[in-house]
Amino acid sequence: MSSQRRVVVTGIGMVTPFGTGRAVFWSNAIAGRSATRLIQTFDPEPFRSKVVGECLDFDPSSVVDPSEVKRYDRFSLLAMAAADEALADSGLSPCSDRTGVVMGTGMAGATTTDLQYEAMRTKGRRFVNPLTVPLVMPNAAASNIGLRHSLRGPSLTISTACASGANAVGEGMRIIVHGYADTILVGGVEAAINPGFYTVWDALRVMAKRDEDPAGASRPFSHDRTGFVMAEGAAVLVLEEREQAMNRGASVYAELIGYGVTNDAYHVTRPSLEGETNAIRLAMSDAGVTSADVDYINAHGTATATNDVSETNAIKTIFGDRAGNIPISSIKSMIGHSIGASGAIEFAATCMTIREQLIPPTINLVMPDPECDLDYVPNQARSADIDVAISNSFGFGGCNAILVARKHT
Repeated sequence: MSSQRRVVVTGIGMVTPFGTGRAVFWSNAIAGRSATRLIQTFDPEPFRSKVVGECLDFDPSSVVDPSEVKRYDRFSLLAMAAADEALADSGLSPCSDRTGVVMGTGMAGATTTDLQYEAMRTKGRRFVNPLTVPLVMPNAAASNIGLRHSLRGPSLTISTACASGANAVGEGMRIIVHGYADTILVGGVEAAINPGFYTVWDALRVMAKRDEDPAGASRPFSHDRTGFVMAEGAAVLVLEEREQAMNRGASVYAELIGYGVTNDAYHVTRPSLEGETNAIRLAMSDAGVTSADVDYINAHGTATATNDVSETNAIKTIFGDRAGNIPISSIKSMIGHSIGASGAIEFAATCMTIREQLIPPTINLVMPDPECDLDYVPNQARSADIDVAISNSFGFGGCNAILVARKHT
């Protein structure tokens, strides 16, 4: 890292298709359960792909008063719930000019956007909600977290498609390393499962078609994979300057030691081996680790034809003969792909993996793709000695973000 200031993770909050809370997420992930199912919140029949990862048990009135729910888009409510839990977990009462927020999102206020377009189309412009702009603006989640907890430090929103959450974590780390703040709430959020936004993703023909087996629809690295499963959710982590955390006796999940970010400059939707490997190299260099030091990789693992092969080849390129000996797993096999939230959810899972020394599995991996021939921790969790772990995120637009974490000592 480029400074003596070190960064640790002291709090985690999550809302995922498993349910609300990091404990619910972790217990289900370690058990290798699936949270993907047929669409419940609208009619799935018109769509080619009918399986999603919805946060069905999320109750917005647990975040704000029921009379106030309409003043927030779903993505802000999910982010606020995760931030509340992360702060409570950390034991911080921040309310400070030295505490900020960096959030990632790909689709921002998609629920409100869809509802207001439908209102305009069916009823007319007079029926459009006058609060639409503050509900849908991409920075609404970060702003609402800041307002809720009186955070007066930097407030940033990052939108780099599927890398958004990971970029938010990495940029939050840089803010602390370079001394602009001492605490940053970082994370990602997405809530885009609605008829309008689902239609455009369905038209792209990248989502899984396995309606007869919804729980088995997300199949990263499998020969019979058919695409990713769209999901929603949020994860927020509390990043702190290490000395501050130690002085207050904080419990630490892991130390964030490296961040690499590149753009493929190749294709809007197809991954580039060069771009991915460059990002991994940059992250490892920033962390001061070598290929011999890495004990676990949390894969991007989308279950699309091109991503899984490209990611496998990137790992082989970086780690050479060691590639087959490093355990790799994809959380998306269980909860689907939450776009802008995925990198943050997966980094949170990586931190818990380091602290618990327990690797969640890649489920639904029965028939491996011959081109994906590494150790993906198939179907069952595994105990392991993990000192250094990497979390990969690759997004449309050629956006690559890699995070490196270490067991804290």
